[in-house]
Order: sequence, then C-alpha cells, then structure tokens
Amino acid sequence: LQKELLKYKQEARNLQGIKDALQQRLIQQDASVLQLKQELLRANMDKEELHNQNVDLQRKVEERNRLLAEYKKELGQKDWHLQQHQTKLDEMLRQLSEASYQQVDLERELEHKEALLAHCMKREAEE
Repeated sequence: LQKELLKYKQEARNLQGIKDALQQRLIQQDASVLQLKQELLRANMDKEELHNQNVDLQRKVEERNRLLAEYKKELGQKDWHLQQHQTKLDEMLRQLSEASYQQVDLERELEHKEALLAHCMKREAEE
C-alpha cells in the first residue's frame, strides 16, 4: 500500500506539474490573444481612418472635377466670344483696308485734278 501511495503521490505531482505548465501556457495564450485583439482594434481604427480620408479625398476630387467642368465651360464661352470678336476685327480690318485703298485712289484723283486745274490755270494765264 505504501508503494502504491507513493506511486499515486508521484503521479499526482506529475499531473500537478502538467496542470501548472498547461495553466502557464493558457496564460501566455490569453496574453497573446489580448495582444492580437488590441492589434486588430488598432488595425480597424486605422482602416476606418483611411476610409474616412478616402471619402474626403473623393469628395475633394469630385469638387475639383466640378470646378474644372465649370472652368472648361467658361473657357469655351470665352473662346466663342473671342472668335466672334476676331471675326468682327477681321471684317473691320478689311473695311479699313478698302477705305485706305479708296483714300489712296481719291488722293491720286485729287492730285490729277489739281494738276489739271493748275494746267488749265496756266493756260488761262498764258491766254
């Protein structure tokens, strides 16, 4: 009986050692799980922050695209007005050029008539 008692006591000590080792391992695993949960929480918070930044950036891009579309529309209108003014300017330059030619023709005609008048006056004076 004594041998059996010693045997069972030894077995109980071995089982207690195994139990203690398993409890220590369980504590380490709980600590690891807690650490992983904290990391997951941080990762989720980072993910949420990145999502919010992404939403904000998309809103800014949409706003800039809207402004760009407005600027393009204004630029198109200004181009159209510029073409209208360029057409009018070209027409006025053409008219100015025609008037200049007419002026030159009229000046030549005036010079010719003045020359004729001078010639006639000279003849009259001679007669």
